[in-house]
Amino acid sequence: MFSNAPAINYTTALGIILSIGLLYFISSFTANGSDSFINYPGLIIVCGGTLAAVFLSYSLHDIKQAIKSFRLIFLYESLNPQQEADEIIAVSKMWFKHDTKGIEDVIDNINNPYLKTSFQLIVDNTPLDDILALLRWRILRMRAKEKAEANIFHSMAAFSPAFGMLGTLVGLISMLQLMDMKDLTVIMPNMAVALTTTFYGLMLANLVFNPIAIKLERRTEQRVMIMGMVMEGVTLIAEGRSPAFIDVTLNSFIAQYDNELKQSMLLQPDDE
Repeated sequence: MFSNAPAINYTTALGIILSIGLLYFISSFTANGSDSFINYPGLIIVCGGTLAAVFLSYSLHDIKQAIKSFRLIFLYESLNPQQEADEIIAVSKMWFKHDTKGIEDVIDNINNPYLKTSFQLIVDNTPLDDILALLRWRILRMRAKEKAEANIFHSMAAFSPAFGMLGTLVGLISMLQLMDMKDLTVIMPNMAVALTTTFYGLMLANLVFNPIAIKLERRTEQRVMIMGMVMEGVTLIAEGRSPAFIDVTLNSFIAQYDNELKQSMLLQPDDE
């Protein structure tokens, strides 16, 4: 949707480093080191059960889209509302001077399809109500699509602890079958193995799936806010407002950009 080239997301890299540090810190307190947390059957139960539940809950198309969006966790898409605002202001000056040819030249060099479509509709003298209807539909469609991608990871965060508990129950059942042996050297290792599956589920939910979903949702909110700014600018152009007024309006929007993003993230849990 936006033309800015993605770069490495350093917050994700930092989060991965801190997660590895946390795992190392946890394993350092066990008697057998990191070997105490190795439980392949439990890992298969948690990961296999989570994936099975996701495939039962979502369509293959939604899952493919979620996999594609996963790369965005490691890449930072630098969103620059000022760049979009500058293009809108430039076009508003041309529109104020009835320079349709100049606007068409600008349209050819715009990489943002949302902004490009908006300007093209103005040049084609499309009624404002029709322009707003289309632009709002584009926003809603993008928001719904990306929300579905984030919801898959939220679901995985909910499923993984449940299957971790399932693995623990399976391990406890196996341990109880050995109680007749009355040999703690056999019983206690099985108890440890049983509990590691709950550990896997909690760690995957809180260090992998939930953070991915939150990062995708924040990215969506940033994109929606910029698209809202574009729609406001296009509306002002279509209404024949002066370039100076449009400049002040868009720059006021940008001045509150970070603050509105913070508010949207704080209000998000209540909205759900």
